[in-house]
Amino acid sequence: MTDKYLIEPDINFINEVVGLGGDTLKKCFQCATCSVVCPISPDTKPFPRKEMIAASWGLKDRVVKNADIWLCHNCGDCTTKCPRGAKPGDVLGALRSIAISEYAVPKGLGKIVNDPKKLPILILIPAVLFIVVGLATGLLNFSPEAGEIAHSKFFSTWLVDMIFVPLSIWAVSIFALGVKNFLNDIHQDAVMNGKTKKENLDIKEFLSSIVKILPMILKHDKFEECGENKDRALAHKMVLYSFLGLAVVTGVFCVFLYILHIEGPYSQLNPVKWLANISGIALVAGAYLMIKSRMDNVDQVTSYKDWYLLGLVIGLGLTGMLTEMTRLAHMAGVSYALYFIHLIFVFNLFAFLPFSKLAHLVYRTVALGYAEYSNRK
Repeated sequence: MTDKYLIEPDINFINEVVGLGGDTLKKCFQCATCSVVCPISPDTKPFPRKEMIAASWGLKDRVVKNADIWLCHNCGDCTTKCPRGAKPGDVLGALRSIAISEYAVPKGLGKIVNDPKKLPILILIPAVLFIVVGLATGLLNFSPEAGEIAHSKFFSTWLVDMIFVPLSIWAVSIFALGVKNFLNDIHQDAVMNGKTKKENLDIKEFLSSIVKILPMILKHDKFEECGENKDRALAHKMVLYSFLGLAVVTGVFCVFLYILHIEGPYSQLNPVKWLANISGIALVAGAYLMIKSRMDNVDQVTSYKDWYLLGLVIGLGLTGMLTEMTRLAHMAGVSYALYFIHLIFVFNLFAFLPFSKLAHLVYRTVALGYAEYSNRK
């Protein structure tokens, strides 16, 4: 006898998908063309057809707790080949946005981060915090002494660490909780839907799988397999490598400052400075290419979440590079002002990372690692 299932559509969820760029969802008539043409969809339980069905029926848990929405790289092949113009890639992008909001807490903050009307608040929070804490501790000096321009004379490195170290711990903690729940959910979903035969999740083996897929992520192999938006791979690589390069620079200069007690500014002949400058240029160039791609591809849905991330990335790169250039040009006032603005961008990056589209770096990595772990090719 055929099993019976009680389906309770979540209308609010459907409306949320539509509002985030999945307004073409109802055009889908389940022909499965999207799953056939997708170059990176697994042979078993392929996406995105099943996700399109579940989303159109309002089955929120079936898609939000599904790792497959993260295996999609939104290359656009399915959208181009769809005979009904349902744009499955954009729908899955909307589902990923909802998933990020579901796993990041507090949810109230997530709503603020993703509301364009609240953007001024996101800018004011760090600006006010820097000024209040800086003046209270005496570590912020609006009238730095004349002579060589050093940003630490204006905004002490101790003040930077006093704010950004706890901020980093905050972001890591939110991600840790989100990833824990996400991993538990996608494993239960995989067991229930026959995507894996492993009843119990082996954390050690899963972490080993994460290590295995890192080369694939660094080389952007999945992007290379895509057809319609294959050129996006270069821009994504530039941004990814620039962030990695800047992370290395930050770590090395922390060693210089706190262990070797060598204070900046550092010589432009320093190899670490070369890496910093190259990474900064790559960040700006990569962000520009991403923005250009978005603007050229008029058929692709671009929501506020996309523009917030793109604005954040190019803002980080531009303010960082201009801060350095104006320092070298001996434009003290301009350089200090740009440095303050740059720190506001950095604050937004760290504080709101778990709530923004950039969180896909974490969740997609986990999903790809789980696909490797469950041997789902």
